[in-house]
Parts: sequence; structure tokens; C-alpha cells
Amino acid sequence: MTLTAAPYYADVADGPEDARVFWVHAADGVRIRLGHWPAKGVSQGTVLLMPGRTEYIEKYGRTARDLTERGLDVLCIDWRGQGLADRSLEDPRRGHVIHFDEYQADLDAMMQAATDLNLPKPLHMLAHSMGGCIGLRGLMRDLPFTGVAFSGPMWGIRMRVYTRPAAWALSWSSGKVGLGHAYAPGTGAGSYVATEPFEGNLLTGDIEMFEYMRRQIVTHPDLQLGGPSLNWLHAALFETRALARMASPRYPCLTYVGSDERIVDVPRIHQRMARWPGGTLRVIDGGRHEMLMDNPEMRTAIADEMAAHYLSASDSKDALLSA
Repeated sequence: MTLTAAPYYADVADGPEDARVFWVHAADGVRIRLGHWPAKGVSQGTVLLMPGRTEYIEKYGRTARDLTERGLDVLCIDWRGQGLADRSLEDPRRGHVIHFDEYQADLDAMMQAATDLNLPKPLHMLAHSMGGCIGLRGLMRDLPFTGVAFSGPMWGIRMRVYTRPAAWALSWSSGKVGLGHAYAPGTGAGSYVATEPFEGNLLTGDIEMFEYMRRQIVTHPDLQLGGPSLNWLHAALFETRALARMASPRYPCLTYVGSDERIVDVPRIHQRMARWPGGTLRVIDGGRHEMLMDNPEMRTAIADEMAAHYLSASDSKDALLSA
């Protein structure tokens, strides 16, 4: 795999100063971006950080700082269609894929890059929101992770009961009539943190972290992403339903969901974790969707627990596999 230097907006990331950022190509030729931050001191392994929809490497600068200070390398990705990765539509603000298998090609490229960069093992997963859906599919494919952690994973999309059949019908039929690229109802080109006030927001209870996210996309508008396409919505509904029907994989797993989560389907998270061998679910009091982007106390507690989870994961995985 060829890795070439890629741009990185260090001025807004507030991450470790020794970042290395690369372009790589997925198997289908789509160019994606990867960012690597080395551990402080002797590394205890590498966390592959998988962001959610609309997100990008710079947004996780502070999370990378939290993990590298705890002895872990971090490798983060811009999925296709967001951040500075290739965008497939003429309107770059529209999140779009035809099928979620496309993201697995990105994940495979990320895994290969971790090998080519000779990043410290074992490899661990930290997957947020849409990244949690992509990461779970990767685990179903037996990718070589040791410990895994999820934050507000998109194992289902929060909808009112009576709107779900309409969402299925509209997102499916739009592709049949050539309108799959249109924005999903109720969404548009505006980026959420650029257009919504802090008061009542769905992401974080910490105004400083909200301004951190807003500052990034206002300073660098090319990082912005608006609503998803109808094709993306159909692909997401299809993939989350398919995953829900599968047994949980045997990896040591730690999952966080906020008590005030209003974006992803919380019952799906509880259902999955209730049948995850050796899995632990933490409900964070007062947490919203972005628990890694909340007040310092919440972020520190999560980083401490995740680091301990990763460091003990090798023994835990051996026990699970032998059970």
C-alpha cells in the first residue's frame, strides 16, 4: 500500500504535536485519509479510532491526547464522503454511499495501513456512532482486534415507531427512480454544529467542547458535512437490521451510551450488550451522543476505563475464546 503525506489542520485539532497524516486508497480506488498519533513513552498497543457520520480526524485530537498519554498509539480515519476523503457527489455536503460494504473497504485499507506502518500491537477498536456500525461488521468478519470499545454506537437509528416504515419505503423507492442522491427528509447541506445553538443540542452538555467542534468546521469549511442521502439512509437501515440478527462476536467489549442519547437507537444497544459474552455496558449519567466530547470529568473517567480495558483485553480474549 502506498501512503503519501496528507494535509492536517493542527491549528484546530488540539491534539498531540507529533501527528502523521496520510492519504491511502481503498481497494475500489477511493482516497481516504488516516491520522496517526504515537503513544507517550512505551506503547501498549494501537487503538484504531473509527468516527461517526460527519466526523473527521481533527475532531478527535483531544481524544487522541487522552489515549496517547495513557500509553496507546492512535490511528484515526476519514471515511469516504467526509472529512478530507473523496466525496462522490457534486454536492460535497451530502453524505452518500450505495451500500455499507463500501465502508468495509475503507476499514480494510486502515487495517493494512496499520500493518504497513508497523504500528504497535495488539490492535484495539474505538468506534463511535456510525463507526460503531462499521466496526461491528468488521468484528463479524473476524478482523484481528483484541479489545473493543463503542461510544453511542449506531446499531439502529432512533425513529418514532410510525415513521420507520415510511423511512424504509421512501429510502428504497428513491433509489429505484433515480433520486437516491437526494437529502433525507428533514436534512440539508447545513452542518449541525455550524447551524444549531448550544442550548438543547443533541451532542454534548459542555459548551467549551461544542465551541471546539464549531470552531473546527467554521475555520475549515471543507471539513463540513450536512445530511445524509436517501441512499445512505436505506443502506444504514439495511445494515443495522442485518447486524441485529447476528450473534455477538467474542471480543472483550466495553460500550458507553448516554442517559440523554437522542440520535441512535438505545434499545438496540441494550439488546446487543445483553447478549455479548463478557461485554460491559456503561450508561453515562447526563451523557448525550458525544460522550468523548463532553466535560473534562466525563472524558477523563471514560479514557481511564477504556485504557484499563485495552490493557487487560489480551487475557480477557483468551478466556472468551476458550469458554
